[in-house]
Amino acid sequence: MIGDVVDTYTDLFKIDQNLDRLVKNIELLNYLNPLNIEQEKKSFFACKYRFNPSFNYRKIKFDPYRLQRLFFNQRLERIEDDEIRKLFQDIIYEYSGLIQCIETIGSGKNFYYNSLKVFGTPKERDVENARFILHFEDEDPGESMQKKHSATDAEKYFRKFSERYDFDFTIKKSTNISASAMVLNASETLLLKKNYQFSDNELQVLANHEIGVHMVTTFNGKSQPLKIFSNGFVNNTETQEGLAVFSEYMSGCLTLKRMKELAYRVIAADSLIKGYDFKDTFDLLYSQYKLDREAAWQITLRAHRGGGFTKDYLYLTGLKKIYDYYHNNEDIGLLLTGKVTLENKQHISKLQDLGLANRGTHITDSFAKNLNTNKKLDFILSNLK
Repeated sequence: MIGDVVDTYTDLFKIDQNLDRLVKNIELLNYLNPLNIEQEKKSFFACKYRFNPSFNYRKIKFDPYRLQRLFFNQRLERIEDDEIRKLFQDIIYEYSGLIQCIETIGSGKNFYYNSLKVFGTPKERDVENARFILHFEDEDPGESMQKKHSATDAEKYFRKFSERYDFDFTIKKSTNISASAMVLNASETLLLKKNYQFSDNELQVLANHEIGVHMVTTFNGKSQPLKIFSNGFVNNTETQEGLAVFSEYMSGCLTLKRMKELAYRVIAADSLIKGYDFKDTFDLLYSQYKLDREAAWQITLRAHRGGGFTKDYLYLTGLKKIYDYYHNNEDIGLLLTGKVTLENKQHISKLQDLGLANRGTHITDSFAKNLNTNKKLDFILSNLK
């Protein structure tokens, strides 16, 4: 069956395979996480937050100009279907934008402008949504929020959790990541922050977020006939992170504290367009919003790494879109077929009808039943604009 499809769409598969070879170099987060986070954090706290950190980054292992040229050398005119040709054209532009992001990491405004092109910036509506969430009083975090598990404990927990899925992945520990955990798609690796202490709730959140969605879409994408499902559709971050946080909600471990964290990320991303530097954003979160300094550092670091990274506001916008999508009884399995987007669901269905895509082997288990019992979260999510 697949052989017949390949024969019918020979030029399409050749272009897809070319892009797959080229895109291996451009996993943005591989380059974006500073190499000296812990050292700069100590210095920043020691100087009482008066001087901006100076971050170091990995050296690029490819020639950005040459790679751009190879992307744009693809003979897209050989793809006869107009919709599919436009899909691939948009994807090439997206990859080009990611190359420009990587090329300018650490260069301040140049990186920020490239980040804007790829990820956008919060709209006023997004900032209003964030402030709406922050108006709610904190809930008693309870014992589940106490940080008592090492990265080694977390690895054991994630290994046990992953037994419900039929795939294998690597777990590594690193001191050079800005998040407590993250998935590297190309290498099928879950990275854990080496010296981080995890709470019970964080373990549940990360398992459902990173393994339940990011790993599921990684392996579903790699099982597709077309590699674009693995390497990513245009603007797939919003949908992928929306699905991942929605998995937290459906599994019953999403908390108001976590929702506020996503709201603070929007505030931090918005501070970039206002011209705030690292210490300004930190001061906004620490002094004005009264976050503890560890949380303020973490959110500020995520927003300012590279020179100004706006991606984090998309978690909240993505969650709202997926929440509404689910409650409209739409097919959520369609969005688990790879690193795809809600906006391209018609393209996904068309590719499936043509035999160019499949339904995906793995399904996020938390989506089978809604275990959320927090009515306040439903009220918030229903009333976001």
